[in-house]
Amino acid sequence: MKTEMFSSLKVVHGVALRSALSLAVSLAVATSFAAAPAEALAKSVTVNKHVKKSSTEEKSARPARVAKSGKAARPAKVAAGADDEDAPKVSHKRRVNYRMDPHARRAAVHAVAYQPRATSVGQAFGLHETADSLALRSSVAYVIDQDTSETLFDKNSRAVVPIASITKLMTAMVVLDSHMPLTDEIAVTDEDRDYEKYTGSRLSVGSVLNREDMLHIALMASENRAAAALSRYYPGGRPAFIAAMNAKAKALGMTDTHFENSTGLTSLNVSSARDLVKMVNAAYQYPLIRKFSTDRSYDVFTGKRTLAYNSTNALVRNASWDIGLQKTGFINEAGECLVMQANVHGRPVIIVLLDSYGKYSRFADATRLRSYLDTLGEPRIMSADMGGGANP
Repeated sequence: MKTEMFSSLKVVHGVALRSALSLAVSLAVATSFAAAPAEALAKSVTVNKHVKKSSTEEKSARPARVAKSGKAARPAKVAAGADDEDAPKVSHKRRVNYRMDPHARRAAVHAVAYQPRATSVGQAFGLHETADSLALRSSVAYVIDQDTSETLFDKNSRAVVPIASITKLMTAMVVLDSHMPLTDEIAVTDEDRDYEKYTGSRLSVGSVLNREDMLHIALMASENRAAAALSRYYPGGRPAFIAAMNAKAKALGMTDTHFENSTGLTSLNVSSARDLVKMVNAAYQYPLIRKFSTDRSYDVFTGKRTLAYNSTNALVRNASWDIGLQKTGFINEAGECLVMQANVHGRPVIIVLLDSYGKYSRFADATRLRSYLDTLGEPRIMSADMGGGANP
């Protein structure tokens, strides 16, 4: 009898001790959330192991029943994950719940990963502080009449900034200038992976396409591995291809421009809006570049499966636009970029928008510029650097 009583009292004492400890930890968590919510959130999963309370915990304070066999029954489990070998293990992947108020209401805590976008070069140099009458979100904007080269709109056109995948227009020109057969098959290898930005691609290693299809999806859908593979299959390899890109830029009078790769996935591919107007005008002379860059969608068979690609430019699907050539681009250092040749009321223009902030802002800026051109009287010069200021 004494043995049974001693066993029962020992169980009750252990349960009470655990309950007191759990309550103390719960109060500590509530206090830390009130004082420093961010710190409490960061430690939420760890604290959950010791704080989770349930209705069984409230019942466990009662004395344990003694079995007829004379042995004390196992006490109710205080909390999942407590120091009981038979207690179920708490998965760290489950939602974290707490009771943190006097009324015992359940509060679900959700950890949300958030990382602000890195500052672009244009932001770092204060280009976004340049005001313009259209309130553009792009820090660089330049529009010219394609026939007369007359400047129709200018905002920081001399600034030298990263251009991201606008690069692929030069890539396409160098590929076509090589006059290599467009029917030649090209295989994607590990060398075509992005080892600088570590971006992914739908074009897996081992995929095989002909040169024409590679060029098509590089221009229309900005497929980076396609552009990388095209440069690798150039006579003399990738170094010779990059040299040809810079030589072509020099021949076009693009004095503010430099290329380090064929994809644009580097901040070292730089240019100015004035130089890009020259590149767009030159690329417009290639019928295939006009066709491929303005296609809405295109399917390719990689030897493994068929991939359906769509244009990265929403404006090519807008019937109100008459676009003859286009290319989009984005990396953090460059912001959202867009270049186009378009006809506005029968007038051919070239539009360059660089370092726009916001996923769709470059397209909205292009629409604002078109509306401006619709009502254009005298040309308005908006740039602070028209007097020949130094490039950033």
